[in-house]
Amino acid sequence: MSELKIGYARVSTNEQDLTAQRTGLEALGVPTDRIYVDHGLTGTTRVARPGLREALAACRSGDTLVVTKLDRLARSVPDARDIVAELTARGVRLQLGGSVHDPTDPVGRLLFNVLAMVAEFEADLIRARTREGMAVAKAKGRLRGKKPKLTPRQEAHLVSLARAGEHTTLELAELFNVGRSTVYRAIQRAGGLNPTAVTDG
Repeated sequence: MSELKIGYARVSTNEQDLTAQRTGLEALGVPTDRIYVDHGLTGTTRVARPGLREALAACRSGDTLVVTKLDRLARSVPDARDIVAELTARGVRLQLGGSVHDPTDPVGRLLFNVLAMVAEFEADLIRARTREGMAVAKAKGRLRGKKPKLTPRQEAHLVSLARAGEHTTLELAELFNVGRSTVYRAIQRAGGLNPTAVTDG
C-alpha cells in the first residue's frame, strides 16, 4: 500500500475561512479528499474536535499527517506532545509546513516544544483579551445579563400583593405571567414575608 499524506486544517471561529489552509495543504502534496477540517473549534484539546479524530484515524503506518502550522494541530504543550507520541508509536510522520518533524532529533524536539509553547502562549493571550473585552463591555453597559422577567414596578406590585396575603404563589405567578421561582425570588429580595402570608396554592 502506498504511503499517503493526510491533511488537517482548523479555524477557531465560524467567521474564519479555511481556504488558505486548504490551499497550503494541497501545495504540500495533500490530496483534496484527504483533508480533514474543524470549523469554529479551538485547539486547546483534541477531545472535542471530530475533524482531528478523523484525520488521526485515517493515518496508517508510513503515512504523514500534514498541518500548515503547529498551532492548527494543538494549542497546548501537553496535547501537542501527546499527539506526536501517538503518531510516532503508530509509525506516522508529522509534517509542519514544509518540514517533517523528527522526534528522535534533540534539536527537532527542542524546536517542536518551542513552537508548542508559543502556540499555547498565543491561546492564553486570546483568552485574556476576550476576558478583558467582556469586562470593558460590561463596565460600559454593553454586556448585560438576562433581562429581568419583572420590571421594578411589577416586582414591587407583586410583593405588595404577596404581603396582603390574599393570593397564593400560583395565583401571583399566573397574574404576572412568570414561574413560581420568580415569585419566590422577588419575595426573598424584598426581605421575605411572614410564612403564613403567602401559600403555595
